[in-house]
Amino acid sequence: MSADPRPAASSATPAPRLLYVVTEDWAFLSHRLPMARAARKAGFDVHVATRVNEGAVAIAAEGFILHPIPFARGSLSPLTALATIAALRRVHRMVRPDIAHHVALPACVFGMIATLGHRLACVNAFIGLGYAFTSDSAKARTLRSIVSAAVRFLVNRDGSVALVQNRDDMTALMSLGIPKSRIALIPGSGVDVERFRPLPEPQGAPTFGFVGRLLDDKGVRTLITAHRLLRARGLDARLLIAGTPDPANPASVTEAEAKSWNDELGVTWLGHVEDIAGLWSRAHVAVLPSRREGLPLSLLEAAACGRAIVASNVPGCREIVIDDQTGLLVPVDNTPALADAMARLADAPQLRARYAAAARDLVVERFAADIIGGQTVQLYRRLLEAPDRQN
Repeated sequence: MSADPRPAASSATPAPRLLYVVTEDWAFLSHRLPMARAARKAGFDVHVATRVNEGAVAIAAEGFILHPIPFARGSLSPLTALATIAALRRVHRMVRPDIAHHVALPACVFGMIATLGHRLACVNAFIGLGYAFTSDSAKARTLRSIVSAAVRFLVNRDGSVALVQNRDDMTALMSLGIPKSRIALIPGSGVDVERFRPLPEPQGAPTFGFVGRLLDDKGVRTLITAHRLLRARGLDARLLIAGTPDPANPASVTEAEAKSWNDELGVTWLGHVEDIAGLWSRAHVAVLPSRREGLPLSLLEAAACGRAIVASNVPGCREIVIDDQTGLLVPVDNTPALADAMARLADAPQLRARYAAAARDLVVERFAADIIGGQTVQLYRRLLEAPDRQN
């Protein structure tokens, strides 16, 4: 039997208990694993409260303690929300965490409600601010007003901070009435720069890669239209799309639409791809024409693999894509500009190589997993050492 990977703690100084609250187990494994590992290495006893799908074995293998929670993403049912909050409160009574780290808007709102009456520090990670803040539909506007009021009430409490990944989101939260002193900025979740290393470009026609959920807000329909423009201009461009629809998100494409892309000349929809580095070995350029991001892991991984990038000039993307240094920025929802940028890189291998090298250097210097993990652990320790917790 393998040794227990959790840090040992003396009876006099028990390990501080850290509870991650994430809506989906795959989201924890894909986006929060580096910081959770850093916390474990720093001596924290790590627990994970999430909706369990297929990630239970992987989470347990890390030595983290898993607590299944009935999250129902996309549901507006009050009964469903109450069931989720009740399950989280049961976890709090059992674990008695010193810190709760909530990830994304639903987990932040439900998680903070569940902490009412409990004395602990809370990190509320607002990742990209989501559909409620990117869409202008009536449903999104209603959600935005409700969420804004809830965020102000729940975050403006002793021991609570809002965690953002870029300065634009910091400004957005401040506009909601959250003081700057209660906002922490840590750029992303970290990327494993040893696992994702520079790759040689593939042979053949210029190939563009997209990795992400198949949402209109991610710009995937804009990308398909831009690809059609390139083909109409006579460019033999190829497009690889890795990702699946997200039925819980109102901005999602349908599976039927995603399958139809395989009928387009030069387009391959791959569905879920486990080997992301393998995908980037097949592409020359990464593309993400999103409307808003926190700090897109897909672009961090592409940059770590030595790929030039084309992305929208929006929050999150422009943290990674420095125009004419690590890639090209284009106006959001501007199909001709996106096609022009893609065409420019398709015909310029030396320019791609220059952008790719700079993108790799940027990730290693600012966004590597050990750097982000260290910053996150520092935040946890600062919260534990705050005067209101010492009294």
